[in-house]
Amino acid sequence: MNNDIKVAKVTTQADLDTVHAIRREVFVVEQNCPPEIEWEYEDESIHFLGTLNGEPAAAARWRKTANGYKLERFAVLKQFRGKGVAQAMVQAVLDDLPADADYIYLNAQVQAMGLYSKLGFEPQGPQFEEAGIQHYKMVFKGSR
Repeated sequence: MNNDIKVAKVTTQADLDTVHAIRREVFVVEQNCPPEIEWEYEDESIHFLGTLNGEPAAAARWRKTANGYKLERFAVLKQFRGKGVAQAMVQAVLDDLPADADYIYLNAQVQAMGLYSKLGFEPQGPQFEEAGIQHYKMVFKGSR
């Protein structure tokens, strides 16, 4: 079957509701993250919805912080993993950043570091825990 992956910036409340449902399923239900930290910085973030063959499959966002541009909340529903959706999401978010975004970073769950490394991110600093999950800060060193 052909995998038709599309990633779009969220512009409607309905799409934002879908993004929240995906994040709730992946982070709160599957990974047992505390819900109160899942919904921080919503209003200042630019959100994205990924679909696979027309079905909602993934979510992500970026926001400007005091340190630079932070990519966050990459979530792919279990049944859509391993199909290229995560890579498409990361690339779409990178492509959406302002041209002058010179410092781009994210906090990667340890099991996702390979994906981010392939896309130009490099680990920086020590491993740390966030929401009960081990992470590394990763900084974008690739080209856009």
